[in-house]
Amino acid sequence: MIPSPAITYAKECFDSFDEDRQGLFSLTASFAVNFLIDLEPRLSNRLDKVDNLEVGILGDREGIQGDVRDVIMIRSLQDWEIGISAKNNHRAVKHSRLSKQGDFGKKWMGIPCSENYFKRIAPVFDFLTNLRDESSNKALWSSIENLHSQVYMPVLDAFRDELNRLVQQEGAAAKLIEYLVGTKDYYKVIRLEGEAVEIQAYNLHGSLSKPFKHIKPKLAIPKIKLPNHVLDIQYKQDSQTTLLLQFDNNWVLSFRLHNASSRVEGSLKFDINLENSPSVMFTNQLTVW
Repeated sequence: MIPSPAITYAKECFDSFDEDRQGLFSLTASFAVNFLIDLEPRLSNRLDKVDNLEVGILGDREGIQGDVRDVIMIRSLQDWEIGISAKNNHRAVKHSRLSKQGDFGKKWMGIPCSENYFKRIAPVFDFLTNLRDESSNKALWSSIENLHSQVYMPVLDAFRDELNRLVQQEGAAAKLIEYLVGTKDYYKVIRLEGEAVEIQAYNLHGSLSKPFKHIKPKLAIPKIKLPNHVLDIQYKQDSQTTLLLQFDNNWVLSFRLHNASSRVEGSLKFDINLENSPSVMFTNQLTVW
């Protein structure tokens, strides 16, 4: 195990649960690890006695930069690593914020947002900031009349128009998917309520499921094609808070704008989910009991 503050924090969180909950998490993890060993021969095979498998946990900084992996496993002598994104009963790919100064274009795709975008969103975020400050942080979102038409929709409209402008640039659609879904290949392990664990393979760059010498993985993980274009950006049917982004190669993302707490803040949060993905994406559910 690679020592780090993230490892210490993860252990503290695990230790805070009762024994039954810890047992459930450990059982789920063991099922996932055993399955991944079949997919990744290098997990259990080494070149020699000093070819150690190192395990580490990434911090928040990597996630901000687009590396969504939580756990990494490394064999330095083989110049090899794989990562795992661990989820507990949800499939969200990202939780990002919009604010008055936040340049999502630069952060997500390396392409700065326009001055017009910031002019459009400024009145909304100024209104929220003033409401928060004048109430000494006590104002509630429920106190805002016409919250959807006064706050959510003006921000979403500006975001939609700006995003539509940004993704017209070459390579922007692929960069957007990489930032939101993950800049590096990984397995997503999702503990589902009940008796199952789901494993998805995000093999965007073809680095997963590599053989070790003559030992091949028991299942081949196909490489997934990144999109080239955004085909459509529109509101989800009967929704005033969610946009659907449709790409080529069967990628579809939903962006639901919401307030992250009961009290008014000077920013808004996106809950971003993968609604559809290329049909070749590997997905498998394991029954734990």
